Amino acid sequence: MPLCRFPLVVSGLFALGLALSGCAAPATTAAGGENFNDPLEDTNRTIFGINQEIDKSVLLPAARAYRWVLIPPMRQSFHDFMQNLNGPVVFANDVLQGQFRLASQTFGRMAVNTTMGFGGMFDFATQFGIPYHANDFGITLATWGFDEGPYLVIPVLGPSNPRDAVGMIADGFADPGDQVASAYHRIWASAARAVVSGIDERSRNIESLEDIERTSLDFYATIRSLYRQRRAAQIRHEENNLPNPSPLGSLGPTQAFEPRIAIQPQLRQVSGK
Repeated sequence: MPLCRFPLVVSGLFALGLALSGCAAPATTAAGGENFNDPLEDTNRTIFGINQEIDKSVLLPAARAYRWVLIPPMRQSFHDFMQNLNGPVVFANDVLQGQFRLASQTFGRMAVNTTMGFGGMFDFATQFGIPYHANDFGITLATWGFDEGPYLVIPVLGPSNPRDAVGMIADGFADPGDQVASAYHRIWASAARAVVSGIDERSRNIESLEDIERTSLDFYATIRSLYRQRRAAQIRHEENNLPNPSPLGSLGPTQAFEPRIAIQPQLRQVSGK
């Protein structure tokens, strides 16, 4: 898509996000105080079940194979490279949110890792005291005051909401790598990048998500709570150790060599049904 059309696309997505977030049904509040805001729970649970089957039959085996084939330093290099590719989108959202300190960090990371890090294959910026942070247009919309709207489970992509779904589409249009791939009719490159990013992210959360599933009374409700807690921390630009429940939907912050992440007890929620 030509860059001259990007403002028009974003304006349309902005209006769509406003309409969708404003159409949320009255939220349901659990006895424990959690605001579920899940009026489509029956449909969401059906899609969640399908996504679980896809994960167990496709994504999880691919993530295990990815671990088996590549040694940890190689996996880290792939992860660093893909984060560096996402740098321009993070930078743009830093600026749109008025987070100029974070914007300067993102710009510094891109400059250091693209040059000294051989295109981002090595994360020298972190060693120089310039940490990575995630950012996206969904967070930007939240910063601008847009309500998240009802909880959604998107086929294949997993947990989301109208605001984050619109943000994900906008980030796709804004991503320079996707723009170049589209201009040269190499859409497969964008798809391959998303799949590899998802497999890499899933490989980093294998044990964590297995632990959650094994100890949860209601895995669907626990993932819903996990997603919201993780997104709330990202919107506040706070560090968090929560695993990513939607690896194909985003590329989250990295930690070195796939650590086991401690699961917060409050994530073990039950449904409000």
